[in-house]
Amino acid sequence: MVKKIASKIYMALIFLFLYLPIIVLMVLSFNNSSSSVKWGGFTLDWYKNCFQSENIMSAFSTTLQITLLAAVISTIIGTLAAIGISAMKKKNQTIYLGATNIPMLNADIVTGISMMLLFVKFMDLGFVTVLIAHITFNIPYVILNVLPKLKQANKYTYEAALDLGASPLYAFYKVTWPEISSGVFSGFLMAVTMSLDDFSITYFTKGAGVNTLSTMLYTQLKKGVKPELYALSTILFFTVLLLLVVVNINSNKTPAPTSSSEKLIKRFKRRSVVKRTVSIAIVSVLVIGCFSVFAVNSKNTGTGMTITVLNYGKYIDESVLDSFEEETGLTVKYEEYEDPEEMYTKYKSGAIDYDVICTSDYIIEKLISEGEVLPMDYDNMPNYQNVEPEIIDMSASFDPKHKYTVPYFYGTLGILYNKKLADKNDLSSWDCLWNGKYKGNMIMINSVRDAFAPALETLGYSINETDPSKLDKAYDILKKQAPDVLAYYVDETCDEMAAENASIAVCYSGEAASAMDINPDLDYVVPKEGSNLWIDSWFIPKTCQNKSGAEEFLNYICSDEPAMLNFEYVYYASPIRSVIENQDADLKENEAVNPPKEILSRCEVYRAFTDDEAALYNTLWQNLKAGN
Repeated sequence: MVKKIASKIYMALIFLFLYLPIIVLMVLSFNNSSSSVKWGGFTLDWYKNCFQSENIMSAFSTTLQITLLAAVISTIIGTLAAIGISAMKKKNQTIYLGATNIPMLNADIVTGISMMLLFVKFMDLGFVTVLIAHITFNIPYVILNVLPKLKQANKYTYEAALDLGASPLYAFYKVTWPEISSGVFSGFLMAVTMSLDDFSITYFTKGAGVNTLSTMLYTQLKKGVKPELYALSTILFFTVLLLLVVVNINSNKTPAPTSSSEKLIKRFKRRSVVKRTVSIAIVSVLVIGCFSVFAVNSKNTGTGMTITVLNYGKYIDESVLDSFEEETGLTVKYEEYEDPEEMYTKYKSGAIDYDVICTSDYIIEKLISEGEVLPMDYDNMPNYQNVEPEIIDMSASFDPKHKYTVPYFYGTLGILYNKKLADKNDLSSWDCLWNGKYKGNMIMINSVRDAFAPALETLGYSINETDPSKLDKAYDILKKQAPDVLAYYVDETCDEMAAENASIAVCYSGEAASAMDINPDLDYVVPKEGSNLWIDSWFIPKTCQNKSGAEEFLNYICSDEPAMLNFEYVYYASPIRSVIENQDADLKENEAVNPPKEILSRCEVYRAFTDDEAALYNTLWQNLKAGN
């Protein structure tokens, strides 16, 4: 009895561990507050907004189209392959099954990268490459579902049908198909599930302007996830769950010849009807989605030229892109990434020819030194005069001759603190991170350069220090600090501080501003020693195919109304003068939104490192996180 209760408790704990995060996500999808730490009441608004979002619906339609096409094609190929393999000798079967199982056993990221490298050699990345990739990794799952049914079938029945005069096609339809149809259908549903749920392979094989739900969700993580995406994730979870339930319904269970066999047969028939009904509904949704994608694409595809834009995730107001397309007739293929190193890798892979890119200062410096950036013709951008000259001057560290870049947003690295739990005067120096007062109540930033910056400033060194002996000293004090750190966060810092789960946190100024909006007891300070001034800027890469269109896009970004929309959406400091002038007094004085000159004067811009210098930083950072 005790053993049975213990086993039930054990299983309950396992299921709680597996599904508690999903339950939290579902609850948040009905939260009337955009905060993930405060309950604002029940609402269905996020579901409504989810279906009204053109970006989400476009990704949803593309996902359904790829899913249906990949599932149908892979089911046909996989079924034919299974028939061929079943007719082979046992030794050949083993060889071919081993080959077809490789895509299932291989890591998705390896498959994705290898496919990307293959596609780049022969064709442009886009919808077709994603479709081919999905078909490739779906085929083994179809074979795995169909082959057992073929082994169970009596092959002599098929041969007898041929001997009686039936054609091969007719014999297959009348004899073989009834035996394997359930396996084929299960393979189809498995292909749908795998295709709908895939991220890694899709991410590496998609082109600019092509987004599935999984890749769109990933690119939304730059500044946290919107509540509409909680709703979308909930819908996706139940969709995949439904598909898995349907796949695992055992519709082929043969009732035993007992007195209750009639009841078993009726139950079997009811179960089959349910499975067919649900399956028809799923296929219908997929077909409707396929038709809807054509409507969305025809609506969003302009007749003029295109430009391909690469930017941080959630770093531009979608309405700005729409209004630009309407005003200019140019079509924007918009692509997003999460961090500068990822952007560098995507660009250098050569998979997509980008026309204009936004990224961080030190990566731009690196690309300029490599000859990957084209000079701009500022005469084609009259709105460039709206950019604050002081911000342009600050860009001199990575664009000395002002030839290559247009500033987009800027900010600082500092300390976000709770006024009830910490004293501002105590936080005037980076020393506060090492004095032991905030042990267990301190959040450090989960970024190698940003974590080393306070340590280097405390020691009196530059945040661009590369001397190994000085970096070792910075590493030593970070190692001593590690036991006092509650957690290393980036995006999570805003919610954790808003929920008052920590007293202080090292974070970016924009994250601090967002947290201060949620909790008025929070404030932000840049210590007296100095810090990092980051400047994200636009540039035109060497791969640009439409330079005039890229300059027209940048000119539009610098105009007053789009700049204000982008500022209100991103909430980082804007270099556009009209945006600064039209803010209310409180916002102008908010150091997290608009760093004053006095603070900027003691901040440094990150410089680009050589590969060896970057490797040294990364090694020290990995040792720190590993507790070595």
